[in-house]
Amino acid sequence: MLLARFRPLQTALSVTLLVTLVGCANQLPQRKDVESRFERKLISHSLTLEAGQTEPLALPQRNIRVHESKTFDVTEIEETRYLLRYTPYQPWRELYEVPLGAVAIVAGLGANVVNVITLDSLPTSVTRGWLKYGFDGLNPAMNVESNSRAQQSLQRLEQKELNQREETLNLPWAERPLRVDVPGHEGFELLTDSNGKLALNLLQPPFADLDLRNVKQLRLSVLDPLDDTEAHAELQLDRSLRQTLSEAQALIFDDLEDDDVSEWVQRVRRLQALGLDSEAANLEQSLLALTANDPELQEEFIQALQQAH
Repeated sequence: MLLARFRPLQTALSVTLLVTLVGCANQLPQRKDVESRFERKLISHSLTLEAGQTEPLALPQRNIRVHESKTFDVTEIEETRYLLRYTPYQPWRELYEVPLGAVAIVAGLGANVVNVITLDSLPTSVTRGWLKYGFDGLNPAMNVESNSRAQQSLQRLEQKELNQREETLNLPWAERPLRVDVPGHEGFELLTDSNGKLALNLLQPPFADLDLRNVKQLRLSVLDPLDDTEAHAELQLDRSLRQTLSEAQALIFDDLEDDDVSEWVQRVRRLQALGLDSEAANLEQSLLALTANDPELQEEFIQALQQAH
């Protein structure tokens, strides 16, 4: 008797397990995605370092420019992906899909009768859609198709080459390191600006404290560590510039506060005489800022400058 009572339950569990095992996905219309992409293969890479005129450097300033050139083999490829779309099977959904499926079949049959009477006036989503929903719902091994639950998998991939060409890009060496080696001293790494330019000034750090009287040339170099592409240049220093730099360093950087106004004026005028007008103007502005809290001393300095003209 006890076994007889549990037999219906065992039967139901067996049916449920069987349905779960044989349940299959409801296939949806196949999807095709088409997109174009570009593949670039580097053919050549070069760096160009422009140090200005070939004559030796006669002034402490020089604009250095660095350009980068890359040539690519560019291939345009059309890629087509064929995707299988389906509604995955979930057994518990049959609890409501089976009764709804029965209702949908009755409604679909009625809709088709009405459609015949009204001379095919109803949309196929009603006449065929309701019947399809009904049969899928009554099928215990398949769920009703659902776009909201749809999943997809790649069925196959096709690639087609559309065209091929060479493309050259000329770009500034923007905000990248440029190395300056000074014989007898350590090397320095300076950064270019967004246009690939470096405004080299031997009277500014890190060169301001160096004794360059015996330095005949500077060695400039750039290196791309990704593929070891590099470029080099040499910047010759004029003999008179080397002597000028030594004197100018003292005029600009020696302590100003211990000097009187006449010595300040002498420093400014001497820089002008050496052809260093930019440095003379900067020193004059520094002295005006230094005397900003002493109007009388500042006025004395301004008058001394005017009298020295």
